Amino acid sequence: MKQGDGDLDSLVRKRLRALRVAQGWSLDALAARAQLSPSTLSRIETGQRRLALDQLVTLSRALDTSLDQLVETTTEDVVSNPVHDAAHQTMRWTVRADPDITVVRQRMVDPPPDNPSRMRAHPGREWLVVLSGTVTLLLGNRRLRVETNQAAEFPTMLPHAIGTAGGPAEILGIFDRDARRGHQDRDEPSAADHPTR
Repeated sequence: MKQGDGDLDSLVRKRLRALRVAQGWSLDALAARAQLSPSTLSRIETGQRRLALDQLVTLSRALDTSLDQLVETTTEDVVSNPVHDAAHQTMRWTVRADPDITVVRQRMVDPPPDNPSRMRAHPGREWLVVLSGTVTLLLGNRRLRVETNQAAEFPTMLPHAIGTAGGPAEILGIFDRDARRGHQDRDEPSAADHPTR
């Protein structure tokens, strides 16, 4: 890659420096990891030395990233809109970089079910954060109180259900493919059973 390659050249140099700084590494520390001299690394970051492919491969490894990520120039939309499900009071987003991940926001008004037979179990993992209010998470034999700004993460093979604890609550959940599928395959969706479909 030559110095005159323009935007990509400048972007890669900025990424190299940003990744190094994010790791808390000095020029000397990254140079040692990449088996380069600190002055060579400094000139690469500042544009005073051309970017060579072999050095980019070495630097990407030293920074624990891939060459593809280092030179990626995709201009996909950054902002995405949710899919609304008015019946279940949810909004759902997929994560473009990992379509197996789904993010769901839901307003809840019902307490968790009293009947343990209404708890669900299925493959996968779920993560949720309470945006407002307080929820009760039934997880196996445990009854957990999750308050505003607290999060919970659990394997969904444990029987589970969630509901409010004394008033409306709003949650944000993240589901892997298996967990999402487990909620899509439900026979009788009910907000009292769990926040997502």
